[in-house]
Amino acid sequence: MARVPDQEIERLKAEVALEGLVAAAGVELHRAGADLVGRCPFHDDREPSLVISPGKNLWHCLGACQAGGSVIDWVMRAEGASFRHAVELLRAGAATRPLDGPVPSRSSSRRLASALGGEAGDAGLLAQVVAYYHTTLAGSAQALAYLGSRKVGHPEAMEVFALGYANRTLAYRLPTKGAKMGAELRGRLQALGVLRASGHEHFNGSVVVPIFDGTGAVTEMYGRKVRADLRPGTPAHLYLPGPHRGVWNRAGITGAGEVVLAESLIDALSFWCAGYRNVTAAYGTEGFTDELAEGLCAGTKRVLIAFDRDDAGDRAALRVGEALMARGTECLRVELPRGADANDVARAADDPAAVLGRYLRKAAWMGKGPAPVSSPPAGPPSRDEGPTVSPARPEPPPLAAEPPPAPALSAPALSAPALSAPALSAPALSAPALSVPALVPERAGPGEASFRLGERRWRVRGLDKVSSFDLLRLNVLVSHPDARAGPVFHVDTLDLYSARARAGFVKSAADELGLSEEVVKADLAKVLLACEALAELAISEAQSPKAAKVELSADERAAALELLGDPRLAERVVADFARAGVVGEEANCLVGYLAAVSRKLPGPLAVIVQSTSAAGKSALMDAALGANWSLHDLRHTAAYRMARDPGVPLTDIQWVLGHAHLSTTERYLSPQLRDVIETMLAFYAKGPERPAGPAAGYRAESLEALFGKAPK
Repeated sequence: MARVPDQEIERLKAEVALEGLVAAAGVELHRAGADLVGRCPFHDDREPSLVISPGKNLWHCLGACQAGGSVIDWVMRAEGASFRHAVELLRAGAATRPLDGPVPSRSSSRRLASALGGEAGDAGLLAQVVAYYHTTLAGSAQALAYLGSRKVGHPEAMEVFALGYANRTLAYRLPTKGAKMGAELRGRLQALGVLRASGHEHFNGSVVVPIFDGTGAVTEMYGRKVRADLRPGTPAHLYLPGPHRGVWNRAGITGAGEVVLAESLIDALSFWCAGYRNVTAAYGTEGFTDELAEGLCAGTKRVLIAFDRDDAGDRAALRVGEALMARGTECLRVELPRGADANDVARAADDPAAVLGRYLRKAAWMGKGPAPVSSPPAGPPSRDEGPTVSPARPEPPPLAAEPPPAPALSAPALSAPALSAPALSAPALSAPALSVPALVPERAGPGEASFRLGERRWRVRGLDKVSSFDLLRLNVLVSHPDARAGPVFHVDTLDLYSARARAGFVKSAADELGLSEEVVKADLAKVLLACEALAELAISEAQSPKAAKVELSADERAAALELLGDPRLAERVVADFARAGVVGEEANCLVGYLAAVSRKLPGPLAVIVQSTSAAGKSALMDAALGANWSLHDLRHTAAYRMARDPGVPLTDIQWVLGHAHLSTTERYLSPQLRDVIETMLAFYAKGPERPAGPAAGYRAESLEALFGKAPK
């Protein structure tokens, strides 16, 4: 479920006057000290029992219903609406109406402007859904934060590819189910796959990426869940039902001599946002369609296959390469780090363009024999080179009623300006310039940037203090030369995401500078987008984990190498344990020490400490952990607790560990651990004397039970 941000809930509770809602519902209110009282409409109230506290913007019924709460609770009660529906009603300003008759137990009328027009065909209906999702993305801090964390949240990418977000509000924008048009619309949306049979949105809680055909019609939609805490079995990747249709970024690869083919749309967006615009995507490892193959082979000389570097990705890349080479297209495999995809590489890089470019330059020829001789590698052409193309984008049919603007920043219109999509020249590519907003800073410093638009100069400060994607509070100055009075300016500190604050700034700046409000408003929009991009870079950099560097002095390094190179290392470890008070446990000390120092390896070792009660297991384990750095200490549980209980027989403990048979116990032990144990047993067999202490009589039985042999 798409969650309403806490900031939006608090904004509605603070900004929507409860007194006005109650009065609009037909309740006559009277002053009683600091509060207002009236008859509660939710029960047969003959004496005024409804109390409104304007200072706190809260209400409470002291009568039979004992209800109360905020403006959201009032709308839920008055309209019979869910929490989410009540929020949408308040956002749209549609939560005020007289309460005549019984209060509904469930909402019978959406009373929100419809986002879809029933007169449109299926293609037009899908285009309207895409337009609505595109609008909701701008108002979702959670979805924008997800795109930013993936480094694919560039404003230009969101605009060009009509990225959207499904937040479960589409159903609230449809006519009621009881109406003929509402029932028909829901039936059509279910047939298209936008709604499920239950009436819920198919892409709920997902960032949505539409795919268009050459005419601009929506042929496919991809959804990626933004939350990580999904219930087990919930798919993170969603498509419309039926076969995949369409080629993503068709305009960017049409006529290109070289194309990058990614495994997923998020990976393809990673390349696109890094400046490699001639990129497209398959629909996963099993989603390479004939339509995509035809699109790649139409005028494309070479395809760089940038599938994930895992077993499934390698197998799929091989199949795709063979299919394309059979059609006469050269194919190279982009060898990303093992286990990584293109988005992983981009997120981990300070400069994704440079890092992805290095992997593209090193792409390996997939055909048999030597690679064909190609023209000398060149860097990507500048934005001014090559044909000017614009990704095919739909012009949605007119909406029945335009949805209300988002509370923060209104979504940009779907019609985008034509963008240059240069062709890649060769796999040996230099790092391209990152795609940036049209407005480039004239000067940029720590937390500050200056822009020039005609004779107007804009300066913003506070970019380094922006810490979240929900607030863009900056100090903004705009100046303009005046022939008589000299330079005039207006300066203010405001949240650029607040429509009310922007409107106030535009009016005041226009008055002081003697300019029209339209000019100042257009300038401010460009400055906002540029500042948003700069703030996103600052936030992403601040939130990126900083790897702690461990530096050793020359003496420390020499001592460490001397220890590791000593052929008597095992004996030195045992001697150190003896000096710490652990005597007669040579093999166990070594096994515990090796397991402890393996914690930073990709496949760390595991140790089961098994003995009779009071044999010294805890002392041995604490000594092994104490001999190493104190990170990720882990003491295991069930058998450990059972072994500490003197009333639990040894046979029960062995049963917990997999019983006392080698064939059963093998399931719980890694091959590395068994090799280490065999080595330790050999060392133990050469020991000068038998161990002493309570564990001495039990060790032979335990090792024989677990590993099939006992020390000689």
